[in-house]
Amino acid sequence: MPNEPLIRWSWVANHLDDIAAALGQHVELTVIAIVIGLTLSFALALVAHRYARTQGPITWVAGVIYTIPSLALFVLLIPVTGLSTTTSEVGLVGYTLLILIRNILAGLDAVPGDVLEAADAMGLTRLQRLVRVEIPVALPVIMAGVRIATVTTIGLVTVTALIGQGGLGQLMLSGFISLFPTEIYVGALLSLALAVAADAGLLLIQRALTPWARSEGRT
Repeated sequence: MPNEPLIRWSWVANHLDDIAAALGQHVELTVIAIVIGLTLSFALALVAHRYARTQGPITWVAGVIYTIPSLALFVLLIPVTGLSTTTSEVGLVGYTLLILIRNILAGLDAVPGDVLEAADAMGLTRLQRLVRVEIPVALPVIMAGVRIATVTTIGLVTVTALIGQGGLGQLMLSGFISLFPTEIYVGALLSLALAVAADAGLLLIQRALTPWARSEGRT
């Protein structure tokens, strides 16, 4: 029909529960992937930072995972983990590693030497220096990586609709199958809005955690 609107608002009003469920699943898949990815990346980055010889192999493996096309990776995982949330999360976590590891390493490597010397002069242990000095100084760079990884993951979650775990991607897939544009646009627009909101929220968290960074930016 030539005059049919791109978004049929009556359909949206009648399917708010379905849309909310899809949005909730999208957020859940994203949060799980980022939390697990950040935990693994932090551990691997600390190893790479402490033992320089491991940095190349660690980043190489993370890079190889990152270069695998998302759909191909999910297909490879299906025989092992099936059409499940586990399949989605293994793939999503894998794609966060390179981004997060690189940013964590960059942040830790950028800590000034005189700051480290001052921490040692204060008698801090290696763990105390890491927690009280290195991580706080590196936090702006680390948070930048978290923001990039989060936005990237939100986009990748839509692909997992092809294995039945796609959140908002499931709306878009259903719209493509049924040739119903409303579902496609609702899924796409909400995915975009979620990415923008997540990035803005993480930026606010970053600014709250690193007030000194703003002060330095004004000087």
